[in-house]
Amino acid sequence: MVSHLCLFEDTAAPHFLPLTYFRPVYNLKCGILSLKEKILRAFPRASVALHCRPYLAEYMRVRYPGVPVNELERADYLFVNGRLLIDDDLARILGSDSRSERVFVRGSELVAARVRSANLHRVASIFEDLVSPDAFREYPKEEVNATLINYPWELINQNERELVSDFKAMSGRRKRSRRGRSKWTGVHVLGAGDVVVEDGATIMPGTVINAEEGPVHLGKSVRVFPQATIIGPVHVGDGTWIKAGAQIYGSTSIGPLCKVGGEVVGSIFQGYANKQHGGFLGHSYVGAWVNLGADTNNSDLKNNYGPVRVMLGTEQIDTGLQFVGLIMGDHSKTAINSMFNTGTIVGVSSNIFGTGFPPKYVPSFSWGAAGETFTTFNVDKAIGVARRMMERRKVQLTAQEELLFRAIFALTAAERRRQGMPQ
Repeated sequence: MVSHLCLFEDTAAPHFLPLTYFRPVYNLKCGILSLKEKILRAFPRASVALHCRPYLAEYMRVRYPGVPVNELERADYLFVNGRLLIDDDLARILGSDSRSERVFVRGSELVAARVRSANLHRVASIFEDLVSPDAFREYPKEEVNATLINYPWELINQNERELVSDFKAMSGRRKRSRRGRSKWTGVHVLGAGDVVVEDGATIMPGTVINAEEGPVHLGKSVRVFPQATIIGPVHVGDGTWIKAGAQIYGSTSIGPLCKVGGEVVGSIFQGYANKQHGGFLGHSYVGAWVNLGADTNNSDLKNNYGPVRVMLGTEQIDTGLQFVGLIMGDHSKTAINSMFNTGTIVGVSSNIFGTGFPPKYVPSFSWGAAGETFTTFNVDKAIGVARRMMERRKVQLTAQEELLFRAIFALTAAERRRQGMPQ
């Protein structure tokens, strides 16, 4: 049995930027839960410690009071890579024979490691920065079948499978859907046995919920407005509004306290994001506190139906996927009628407006019109906008979050310089 667990970020964490500027990689969503929540569910009795990049540490200590961050208790530990999509078979392997020290790998990639308390001093250096693949090289290796996520679009691609898997793990709650059916006045439900509606959720007349091709989970206090259509597998997080006439198609996860309208397919919303109006969003990952203006649209399929290439910083990557949409970092905004090409990456705290397509890579803290030269969005102004948006949801921007903005602004200066943006 695993008594102490440490989730860590490894050297592949930068592949998930800009989504991981404001959070460790294990706090990214896939399915109903985050990567961290899935791992903790696999080891429910374990005490947890968290490893993250140093500039995130103080924020993480405030967010998770009482949880050790970048430090360990004196105990035997199972270290688990935070970009792991864990399953039951792997959880049994990692949790068995917990007294035996070893490192679990998939090829050259580090999956997990078991270390006895007496030897923790040998791995203390992992807390200095991101964990390298050979951090536990002195321990015996065991090859395991594991799914390690390498890029944001892989989270999108795995989302359908994870929605079904997470829903099965919650199968004991399915009875709520049957008890609630009498309250769904004027709502047309297909596959009601695979629909879970949590306490306080409201589904208004004219709504269609179709779970025949995958489960549908509506969280606590969700509001679904008239004429909305939801086709599973779909997860709608606590407190989210699905606006009137919205079309929410399969493989979509919407985090807590979002407001979503228009057409959405195969996408993930991290939480506290708005896409209230018409427009198409497909095969995309939207960070927290994002606002997509009315009739914002993205392309997720090339006209030649070929694999989508993505610019990630200075590197162009062939995703090997036919469908890749928009990846947008936290606190970014678009004006009405904005458009994005396939595989576009937008950094954090950027404001995009005007006609035409912006570049396929927009640096963090960018301000400008598509087709024109972008300028730098001043960090003090960015903090002010974030504070006002968060206050609308009755959330206060903390001192630690303000420091995060300033740290990330400094970290992203080089990418703005590479784009020739005025500083």
